[in-house]
Amino acid sequence: MFPGLEKCPRHVLVCEKSSFEDEKSQIETHVSKHYFNHKVSLVIPEAAILPPKLASVINNFSKYFLVKNLPVYEFLIKDFLESVVLQGGLYALSYKTRVDQDNTVALLPSRQMILSVDKDHYEQLGLEGKPSQYSGKRPMRYVVTIDLTDKSMAPGGKRYQRVFSSLKDRVPLTCDFLLARHNSGAGGDAELQSLLSRYQWKDYKPVVSMHTLRDLSCPSLQSKDLRGDQSSCDPHSFLEWLGAVSTGVSCDNSATSFLSTYDCPEPNVPISQVLHCAVSGLVLPEDIYSLLQELRRYFEEPKFTSWLSLTVHGFMDSPISWGDREHGFHKGGENFYNLVLFKNQDYWLHMGTGANDKCPP
Repeated sequence: MFPGLEKCPRHVLVCEKSSFEDEKSQIETHVSKHYFNHKVSLVIPEAAILPPKLASVINNFSKYFLVKNLPVYEFLIKDFLESVVLQGGLYALSYKTRVDQDNTVALLPSRQMILSVDKDHYEQLGLEGKPSQYSGKRPMRYVVTIDLTDKSMAPGGKRYQRVFSSLKDRVPLTCDFLLARHNSGAGGDAELQSLLSRYQWKDYKPVVSMHTLRDLSCPSLQSKDLRGDQSSCDPHSFLEWLGAVSTGVSCDNSATSFLSTYDCPEPNVPISQVLHCAVSGLVLPEDIYSLLQELRRYFEEPKFTSWLSLTVHGFMDSPISWGDREHGFHKGGENFYNLVLFKNQDYWLHMGTGANDKCPP
């Protein structure tokens, strides 16, 4: 065996069980703080088509823009900053930048700007930052966090002028950006259109794909047991099965190829049909939460299944994971969470990251 295959890279998986009806549930916070999502997947046992209400929610997901060669300082121009950025709900992520090699930028709806830059650009910028937690003893990468709500960042102030000058004159960082805005009704549409008009851009809607799997073995899940006992498989085995279903890997342990076989974890039950629905693009947390609320209502009418699954994948090269926690790529850039919803309004939450990231919240 190739030596590199003998060692599985370390990962972090946090699991918790709660109920949507529990006042202490933090599910809305977990969803809303995972800002940059590129794929949402649904797995619904004993279903062949998406119910109309769920389809309606998905079809109404927010559009987003791909803006080419956009200078970072554009976000700080007075009119745009005051009319769009400081109103909240704006998401911007540098596109096709590698978080472990390139300069990457994120603008959060919480009105923070995150710059993850190499040592040379950091020194040229002259802005206060901190070494990346993945740099080792001799930092070669730095993270600069700019709180745009701070009084010192008000247009005209000394710190504002310093940051603006650094990004416009000293180091004119320019990237392709994915850009989306949730609260478009808060004003600032004219300023957003003005910015877009100065650059090459295109708008997109998240892409929806669906397929139905026939005669599939599904894990038996009991809401009372998250860790796995004789009546329910453990989280790692369940997530592995979800991955196999999502990527079209056969779960029947067929011996047609001896290179690799896989079967559904025990205990399991045969299911005649399983619906898999995937939504890809820049998917906003607010839209995911609306989908989650509709999924909760899925069980209001009698269903053959007692559970369904929602998986959300973050961008591998986002400089952050949850909130403003630094995200590192390491080997795969893992950055996701999964929810298993049960008929009785209980849920399981799995939050996973790769070797570099801190433990999810």
